[in-house]
Amino acid sequence: MKEKQELLSALPSVDELLKSDQGTGWVNKYPRKYVLQAIRDAIDLRRKEIIEGLTVDLSEERLTADIERIAERLSSFSLRPLINATGVVIHTNLGRSTLSERVLENIRRVSESYSNLEYDIERGKRGKRYTHIKRILREVTGAEDALIINNNAAAVLLCLNTLSKGKEVIVSRGELVEIGGSFRMPDVMTASGAILREVGTTNKTHLYDYERAINENTSLILKIHKSNYKIVGFADEVSVEDLVKLGSRRKIPVMYDLGSGCLIDLRPFGIHDEPSVKEIVKTGVDLTTFSGDKLLGGPQGGVIVGKKEYIERIQKNPMTRAMRIDKLTLAGFEATLMEYIDEERVVENIPTLRMLLQKPEEIKGRAKRITKRMKAEIRNAHITLISDSSRAGGGSLPEVDLPTYAVSVRSDILSVNEVEERLRKGTPPVIARIKGDCLIIDARTVRDRDIAILVKRVKSVLSEG
Repeated sequence: MKEKQELLSALPSVDELLKSDQGTGWVNKYPRKYVLQAIRDAIDLRRKEIIEGLTVDLSEERLTADIERIAERLSSFSLRPLINATGVVIHTNLGRSTLSERVLENIRRVSESYSNLEYDIERGKRGKRYTHIKRILREVTGAEDALIINNNAAAVLLCLNTLSKGKEVIVSRGELVEIGGSFRMPDVMTASGAILREVGTTNKTHLYDYERAINENTSLILKIHKSNYKIVGFADEVSVEDLVKLGSRRKIPVMYDLGSGCLIDLRPFGIHDEPSVKEIVKTGVDLTTFSGDKLLGGPQGGVIVGKKEYIERIQKNPMTRAMRIDKLTLAGFEATLMEYIDEERVVENIPTLRMLLQKPEEIKGRAKRITKRMKAEIRNAHITLISDSSRAGGGSLPEVDLPTYAVSVRSDILSVNEVEERLRKGTPPVIARIKGDCLIIDARTVRDRDIAILVKRVKSVLSEG
């Protein structure tokens, strides 16, 4: 008991540590509130260990190191960058699309100053924020008019609420999709106030199913692109062209929810099941909705393009204000769209498209550089260059396997789960895949500038074992 009391008495006071040279350094580096909390936490931990009769390290070096670590953790931002080594390009959990330097520069330029967000410079009067992207959206999609709000689910909700509240919307049963986070199209429709009218079966829906369902309360025909799954085998669906003809004949608007929303033709790259927005608009469909942060490669947003009469009605809906985007998203989205004007360079200038469509030889070269550096610096592991396949992610291109090259790492000391966990919890976090007893680092999504820090992190983790 006497020994415990002596150890407790040997603990420094909070004030003593705060006024020390190290304490002054901490206060200059971190918020004072977090420095005080870190000191108290470090002392309290040792006090608890002493009372429980555990072996306690009371050295000054260990105490100051613990305080520094706690203060740094408390002061760190929760949302932070990481290295995506999964090979999944549009990774929803990892922030989806990355933005180019040119886009980031436009966001910085607009956000560090006042801007004409809702000010018409020519007229010297209040303007509308949506005017900044209408012209360029019309140009890259071929639509009469356009609007952007905060995400595609909101875009669908807003369209349905505007055009179909209290009225029926006809949808094929095979297209009643569920998106991430267990949000389902029937639930979105219910929230909008529209009444769902299912037609057809899970695997087959015919044009006559839609025609038979039309009645005096029908307000809209909705087609949904199955961007995150595919039905194969004995299956059939009605084309948007046929639905547009039916809608025109029965004077009912037709809407197409594209989901991902690609602005370029992917067929030259061997991808034939993803229509471009311009193709869909050319069919004469009245409204098309799609995401800004998936295949388009911009910041998160929900884009609505289509006939002017419908866009104007949607824009007047009070819910539009609740779903509007801010100036940072608008600046990023306008700069992203501007890249699409130069069709010859767009794939190279949009990071998402560049990662998705890069040639396997390019990925192999990057994987070779990672493998070579790891083999030169890491001794206690088996490191191998392998061929593999990647996915687009984000509910896009569900059936497309993207040939890739990766680095397979198997530690002689640690289990693959331990390696994965330590990489994930370090700074910066490295997120990779596990395959069998190996960690797979897919070079498709590892940027050239991240290679050095990636190798350093793997080396550090494997050296800890």
